[in-house]
Amino acid sequence: MSTDLGLRERKKRQTRQLISDVASGLFVLRGFDNVTVAEVAEAANVSTKTVFNYFPRKEDLFLDRLPEAVELITGAVRERPDGEEPLTALRRLYLDLLRQGHPLAGVGDGYRAFWRVVLDSPPLQSRVREWVQELENVLATLLAEATGADRDAPWCRMAAALVVTVYRTTYVISARRVLAGERAADFVNDHTALLNRSFDSLERALAPL
Repeated sequence: MSTDLGLRERKKRQTRQLISDVASGLFVLRGFDNVTVAEVAEAANVSTKTVFNYFPRKEDLFLDRLPEAVELITGAVRERPDGEEPLTALRRLYLDLLRQGHPLAGVGDGYRAFWRVVLDSPPLQSRVREWVQELENVLATLLAEATGADRDAPWCRMAAALVVTVYRTTYVISARRVLAGERAADFVNDHTALLNRSFDSLERALAPL
């Protein structure tokens, strides 16, 4: 029974990845706004319904790592060692992603095409902004759980917003450097230093709240 469930789950993940890869290739080639979900389904040899079963919105086909980001952040806060502060756990997560060269770290020469597709598509940019707010809400809830506070307590809301701002701003700064023609290896130390300085500032600023 468990083997069957495991095989079924692997097949679902493989199908999801196939659809996302096919969609991303089409979006990079032709632009996000110039490709329909029906065209993605045809290229992936699945039905349009199947595409929407895995990706409720067209934007999710290209921004397919957003759920992974939420999972990683949730795990970092909930599974941190006893006595460790949530901000420390989040800092460690971001630095680990950077060391691994993970796409969510925001540093990599191979992501230039991805960023250009996003910059050329208002719907994708809108979805990113929407997701930033969703992530703030998730973080506020996680911080409330970790501290025993209400989700709308000043520290939780402020910390969530600032953590997201640190990640987003650092990511955007590095993305702009890659788009300008710089190699990621030439500024990865700057990226790391900015993350660390930002978290140092967050810990000092939020301590009194």
